Amino acid sequence: MTKLSIIDQGSGCFIIDGDLTFSTIDKQTVKSVAFLTASKHITIDLGRVVCTDSAGLALMIEWIKYTRHHRTQIVFKNIPEQLLNLAKLSGFDKTSHFAAQTEEVQNFEPLPFKDNLK
Repeated sequence: MTKLSIIDQGSGCFIIDGDLTFSTIDKQTVKSVAFLTASKHITIDLGRVVCTDSAGLALMIEWIKYTRHHRTQIVFKNIPEQLLNLAKLSGFDKTSHFAAQTEEVQNFEPLPFKDNLK
């Protein structure tokens, strides 16, 4: 288990580092949403999330609800595949917060395989 950290990069950009799981998300994490008011445009990079489960998706949904209520735009970058799959199961992959990234994954075309590479 890797402890959850929210790292301020300035200008409304934040990196989530560690696990987004039931074990790492506590009441304090859920209540500490002040960082979501740092700017009218918030970008959250999830590229350093090590492990996640449905609690991670629930936290993201809470952040979306909070920013919507406070008229702040929130964008997620580098959403882990496991979170995208959970979003797809629950129908959240159709929202604008997940749609762009799921389209990128669905439209991904691998490079052709070359037999002669050695």
